[in-house]
Amino acid sequence: MALVRNFERKEMERNSIHEEIQTTYTTFERDGRVFVQIDTYGTAHRKAPGKRSQTIQLDYDGARALYEILAREFHFN
Repeated sequence: MALVRNFERKEMERNSIHEEIQTTYTTFERDGRVFVQIDTYGTAHRKAPGKRSQTIQLDYDGARALYEILAREFHFN
């Protein structure tokens, strides 16, 4: 599990498109702070298919940083 508060851009030499997986999200509040939690699950090819694989949490700062990246790269208004 990881709380993400900022993002650092990294240029990659090779990129590939990954297999689509199941993803869920939840929101919750703790100590007056709002969090978005994104959970990804393993593919049918994994040893334990459907098992939660990664959990990423965003607080306000992390969500704002991701929003700015998405707005810039996808030209959101």
